[in-house]
Amino acid sequence: MDAQDSGVWPHVLIVDDDPAMRQLAGEYFADNGVRVTAVASGAEMTDVLAENAIDLVVLDLRLAGEDGMQLTRNLREQSDIPIIMITGRKDEADRVMGLELGADDYVTKPFSPRELLARLRAVLRRYNTASEALPKRSEGRRAYRFSGWELNLRTRRLTTPDGQRIGLSNGEFNLLRAFCAAPRRVLTREQLLDLSRLHGDEVYDRSIDVQILRLRRKIEPNPSEPQYIVTERGAGYRFDAPVEVLH
Repeated sequence: MDAQDSGVWPHVLIVDDDPAMRQLAGEYFADNGVRVTAVASGAEMTDVLAENAIDLVVLDLRLAGEDGMQLTRNLREQSDIPIIMITGRKDEADRVMGLELGADDYVTKPFSPRELLARLRAVLRRYNTASEALPKRSEGRRAYRFSGWELNLRTRRLTTPDGQRIGLSNGEFNLLRAFCAAPRRVLTREQLLDLSRLHGDEVYDRSIDVQILRLRRKIEPNPSEPQYIVTERGAGYRFDAPVEVLH
């Protein structure tokens, strides 16, 4: 179902096989300035994303006959659209895995439309703040290159100076992309949490440090004495290398 169309309203896609939930959330969102499209399956989600500019996806991980984790993984590999997961109250492992795959937040059933709307607005606010923190991205950017390394933005692949491919998690890729977009600028932990899309609740507050440690192990000649990702004590981190933008 689609809410009233407006060019300034955020357009949210709800993916849930419970028709009552789709109707309740859709009507509540529409009454509060959010345009809504609600579907019941991953296939319908793919069709909507192909035809519409979606600002955020609300995805139930327990769709009948479908793997919500795989849908989350596929969506994150293909786009940077913010994702809010819907999980069961006891599904802690699902929440952790979903956040690792690149989801931005979650709500647990049962929840109120008011709570979901608040989380939706918070995620969009963080996303908009993060976007403003860096120079505007050019749609024509293909890759970043630094010291012989190449980060391909379309295939999400990192290649070493001698041509080897290095595997990156979604968090590591997003973090390295954020650094490459702002070389030799000090970025605070909060900015990096926003830019690398690692937000969860307070349980995951240290995730940025874990991701930086993992990323250093993959790109630094000596991770204990980093030359690329440099710590600025009391301020944040700085990517200390010239970066070439490839179009």
